[in-house]
Amino acid sequence: MAGINTLRPDPGSTHKTKRIGRGPGTGHGKTAGRGNKGMWSRSGSSQKRGFEGGQMPLHRRLPKRGFTNAPFKKEFSTVNVSDLVKFDKGSKIGPQELLTAGIIRKLEKNGLRILGDGRIDRVLHVSAHYFTEGARQKITSAGGTCEVIRL
Repeated sequence: MAGINTLRPDPGSTHKTKRIGRGPGTGHGKTAGRGNKGMWSRSGSSQKRGFEGGQMPLHRRLPKRGFTNAPFKKEFSTVNVSDLVKFDKGSKIGPQELLTAGIIRKLEKNGLRILGDGRIDRVLHVSAHYFTEGARQKITSAGGTCEVIRL
């Protein structure tokens, strides 16, 4: 039985590569298979994304409607009250402590937002850019404090 190192393709299953632009004897000389004139006969020819051969492209045929607030969207890093249970009783918690603990990956451009999902059973001193009413209530009822940081 033949080893994997002696395998060869079947005769006729591979073809010689087309050697383009190597004179009239090859059958691919002169225009090198590009035809005469036209856009694709030139070097450096390319089309822009969405080009439809001169027809009005789809992105220009469709009407533009409505409003998008995307450029003005506020992005917060969010943390639930239940995530703060990882910290010891009496800890001072701010954005930097949450980053080092791995609770948030990065601080978004509009800061840190504490949400009120979950329960808290210890005194914590939390600093953030925004607290929901539920989060503020749960932290203070457990004996902790909420400090708002200004951007």
